[in-house]
Amino acid sequence: MVRKRVRPTQKTRRGYDEGFKDEAVKMLLDGQTAKVVASHLGISSPSLLYRWKLERVKQGGKTASVMERRIQELEEQLRTTERERDILKKALSIFSQKM
Repeated sequence: MVRKRVRPTQKTRRGYDEGFKDEAVKMLLDGQTAKVVASHLGISSPSLLYRWKLERVKQGGKTASVMERRIQELEEQLRTTERERDILKKALSIFSQKM
């Protein structure tokens, strides 16, 4: 009796269209963690999201401009917070002086 060799079933890779990738990267850029985005969208690995993000940043375009805009917003927020902190420091210094 001759036995046939049985091949294990191969997993097929799931293909993702560019729109899906863009939305996933946008969710990542909006501050959600890669793990949360991956589980929410049914993506097998959070590292895949980082690869997509890197690809889009290298390409420039929409993702890069979104990131640049977000960086500018955060820098402006930081400057505002630093000014508020400095004002509060001065006020504390003035009010803590003995008269």
